[in-house]
Amino acid sequence: MSTQLQQAREGKVTEPMRRVAQREGVEADFVRAEVAAGKMVIPANRIHLEHQLKPIGIGRAITTKINANIGASPLSSDESGELHKLETALQYGADTVMDLSTGGDLDRCRSTLIEHSTVPLGTVPLYEMIIGRPIEELTYDDIIQTCRKQAAQGVDFFTIHAGVLKEHLPLAEKRLAGIVSRGGSLLAGWMLHHHKENPMFEVFDELCAILSEYDVAFSLGDGLRPGCLADATDEAQIAELRTIGELTQRAWEKGCQVIVEGPGHVPFDQIERNMKMQEEICQGAPFYVLGPLVTDVAPGYDHITSAIGGTAAAYYGASFLCYVTPREHLGLPNDDDVRQGVIASRIAAHAADVARGLTNARKWDDELSVARANLDWQRHLKLAMDPVTARKMHDEKKLEDTDHCTMCGKEWCSVRLTKSLKESISARSSIG
Repeated sequence: MSTQLQQAREGKVTEPMRRVAQREGVEADFVRAEVAAGKMVIPANRIHLEHQLKPIGIGRAITTKINANIGASPLSSDESGELHKLETALQYGADTVMDLSTGGDLDRCRSTLIEHSTVPLGTVPLYEMIIGRPIEELTYDDIIQTCRKQAAQGVDFFTIHAGVLKEHLPLAEKRLAGIVSRGGSLLAGWMLHHHKENPMFEVFDELCAILSEYDVAFSLGDGLRPGCLADATDEAQIAELRTIGELTQRAWEKGCQVIVEGPGHVPFDQIERNMKMQEEICQGAPFYVLGPLVTDVAPGYDHITSAIGGTAAAYYGASFLCYVTPREHLGLPNDDDVRQGVIASRIAAHAADVARGLTNARKWDDELSVARANLDWQRHLKLAMDPVTARKMHDEKKLEDTDHCTMCGKEWCSVRLTKSLKESISARSSIG
């Protein structure tokens, strides 16, 4: 059976394309054309699609999407805890979820998450490949077998770090923070030990065959992404990006859908350049960025630093934002961290969509503003991005009247006074 990309190129409008078009308020053939060009991706494994997956589109021509990372570690959480994080991520509006588990029963946890996820679910297959053994023992067969197994389970997109090559490693030696990507550092260790090329790069064509069979999308990982501002937009990052651009073309030729991953930690003034550079090198493939974080000095608040960078990234070229939680750099996120990370990324994505002038993006803001101006608290709270938190804050102090809030009080409420002024002006106009 053909992939979404192959069918789009054949001129066919699939049911997932129709559902994406309906969600985005565009024509189905427009979605087909964007998918055919590689500029839009619909991560929808055939196995997951047969169950409860609700297809989404990722691309510049439609609304910016956000991803929530969850997953158990050897030191924290379990299957039940990760399922609860999934439910939280879905409740607060994550468009996709990635299971980055490195501890516990990975197969069981992954199967449970796929079974309960109505959004596309991604993984980094490399993590499972090295459970219980050193990276040096990784074989080409391990890569192929693990990816085939996870594809058969229903995973919708894989992060594959095939772009970091042996020749790139000396460039990373100049860095302040070195290689911060888990996948990138693991594969660098394998290459240095065996004095061979990146095994993911070597078996890339075989991976394309597996991913096209199940219609799993590539998320070409940036193993050399910058982990601090000092390393942003350096030789190592750009060299890997050029290889990823070549791999994007190879994957397209095999009928595979491709998302390209990007930085990382980037000073605000370098974000536009990074987005434009990726667009050119990777020929418009959807760009998926971690943040980017615009400062290194705010541990505990990195959901904010990433939201600042995320708005700029989505405005200048990114299609897909990976959330960052307050616990980034400090520990495994808990349930409330997931909530805060999702909301911060959604704010960033929506702000960029409004600035880009996307159809209906601004409509939501205007509807809430009307409710606010009318002191219609129930509609105001209902339209909030996080209605639960908004209602909790509003209801903390019980008000006898609903024509003001506790911030100003009744006599000082400018909204109430303006509403009264409008009513007086309207009454005078009708009289005379």
